[in-house]
Amino acid sequence: MSRAVTALKRVIDPELRAPITELGMVEVVSESDNSADVIVKLTIAGCPAAKKIEREVREVLSATFEQFDLTMSVMTQTERDELKAKLRGNAPVKFNPFAQDDNFTKVIFVGSGKGGVGKSTLTANIAVALSELGHKVGLIDADIFGYSIPGQLGISENPTQLDDLMLPPIAFGVKVMSIGFFVTDNQPVGWRGPMLHRAIEQFLTNVYWGDLDYLLVDLPPGTGDVAISLGQLLNKARSVVITTPQSAAATVAERSGAIGLQTGQEILGVIENLSYLPSDAGNQYIFGQGGGQAVADRLSTLSGQPVELLAQLPISSALREASDSGVPLVISAPENEISKQIFDIAGALAAKPIGLRGKSLGLKPR
Repeated sequence: MSRAVTALKRVIDPELRAPITELGMVEVVSESDNSADVIVKLTIAGCPAAKKIEREVREVLSATFEQFDLTMSVMTQTERDELKAKLRGNAPVKFNPFAQDDNFTKVIFVGSGKGGVGKSTLTANIAVALSELGHKVGLIDADIFGYSIPGQLGISENPTQLDDLMLPPIAFGVKVMSIGFFVTDNQPVGWRGPMLHRAIEQFLTNVYWGDLDYLLVDLPPGTGDVAISLGQLLNKARSVVITTPQSAAATVAERSGAIGLQTGQEILGVIENLSYLPSDAGNQYIFGQGGGQAVADRLSTLSGQPVELLAQLPISSALREASDSGVPLVISAPENEISKQIFDIAGALAAKPIGLRGKSLGLKPR
């Protein structure tokens, strides 16, 4: 094998997370013991990862050869079509990989009955915590009207458009897709049911997610069109319910879990956020007590299966400030007690066995 190709295997495309040599991006024009002439073909003109790829290619070639010529180019349409077919595994266009029997990605819906309970903040931190634990993670911001995930993860770039296939931005190891990437100047999204369904469907079928261990979905609050559409498109998903200890919030949160049960989703657990305000005088229960356990108990009854209260997280200015800064608390302050609790939640979710009912294991009887 060419020394240049062997060396350039170390250069990983940051969007596709694969060696550029495996993506058809490298052409060795000529090579000798001391020199090489190499062409690197970017997927599209204006590729946001172009500078990073070129810098790493130059570093690798300079460490391998005394002299080299490098030309940065762009794939032809034919080469791009071949790459897209390879990424899709030759699956058809508009293909939902997570609905297939042989897909083992754990899909987790994170929902709440009402807004303002910290659902998106916790979803972002749990996703990043799972990534920090070594898992391959994707995150869909399905809160179309109240999208906030891009800001919480500090993402400023848009998805790369590879013809009809989108490459999601990656933040802290998490692949992210949000309607926030497609609106400008904080414009509101005024869509009804059919358009909402189509947007959510495109997040699944027109995005290159790759091989994920987990796909987290930040649901909008309540039990509307988006939750129903996602329940149909991702019918093997399981759910986590976020509530506060307040009785009124808990009652509404129960509905969020109940709608999931109606579409066949197992409930992985309940997280009670804003449980108390720590103080020198003792914990102050500003929003009351017991709401999280009440939701878990009620959902246990409705589902016929025990539903665990995964955590009771205190009111925290550090968690809020980290989200506002675009760097999740589990990254900016992993030693913080709330970060430790979120890592515990991520570990508990990772420990839940994947349901194999209805999945093909690729085994044949002898």
